[in-house]
Parts: sequence; structure tokens; C-alpha cells
Amino acid sequence: MATTAAHSTNPGVDTAANAAAVVESVESAVEGHSGDSCATEGHHHGYISDKTGYQKRMRRIEGQARGISKMIDDEKYCIDILTQISALTSALESVAIGLVDDHLKHCVMDAARLGNAEEASAKLKEATDAIARLVRS
Repeated sequence: MATTAAHSTNPGVDTAANAAAVVESVESAVEGHSGDSCATEGHHHGYISDKTGYQKRMRRIEGQARGISKMIDDEKYCIDILTQISALTSALESVAIGLVDDHLKHCVMDAARLGNAEEASAKLKEATDAIARLVRS
């Protein structure tokens, strides 16, 4: 059942490292968005109301990524690693869907409520582009 050391250099190692990088990237977005696409005076990012929940989910995901890396170090069975990668991917997708939902409900809707059609259109395009990136990945 154990894999050989040669298998530890397979792309699965990169997958765990990539997952950890995605976790770090999403955590950075949740902790402090660097762009100005949502935050304006008197308005906060849509996820702010559940920021703590997002941070907890991201910490769990980060732990999953570390667990996958340890599985590879311990030369666990390939299918077991793939199962954990699938679970990690699902968890990341769930966070992404939540962020898209929050963006639409808050950032896009707020721009539309303010009557700024150009800004609302730009925010809607941002959401569409983000969804397209998620679908491609």
C-alpha cells in the first residue's frame, strides 16, 4: 500500500503546496482586501459580517493542506491522498461560493442602490470574471 519515495516527487506534492498557497491567498483577501472594489466610505466588504467564520474555515482548510503534505511525506496510499485533495478542493470551493454570494449581495447591490450604473456594471463584471476563474480551475 505504501508508495515508493519516487512517488513523493509526483505532481501531488505540488497540489498540496498549491492548495496551501490558495489558502494563504484567500486568507489575505479575507483579512484585508487590498483593492478598493467594495470598500467605500460607509460600506464594508460583504464578507465582513461573517469574517470570523471565513477565518475559521480557512484555518481548517490550511490544516487539511498540511495534512495532505504530511500524507505525502508519510508515503500514504495515492487514492487516500486524492480523496483528501478532493475534500480540500470542495472546502475551498465552498468558501469561494460564499465570497461570490457576499460580493453580489453587498458590493454589487450597494452600487446598484446608489444609482451608479457604471460602478454597478463594473462590480458585476468583476463577479462574472471571478466566477469564470472558479469554473476554469
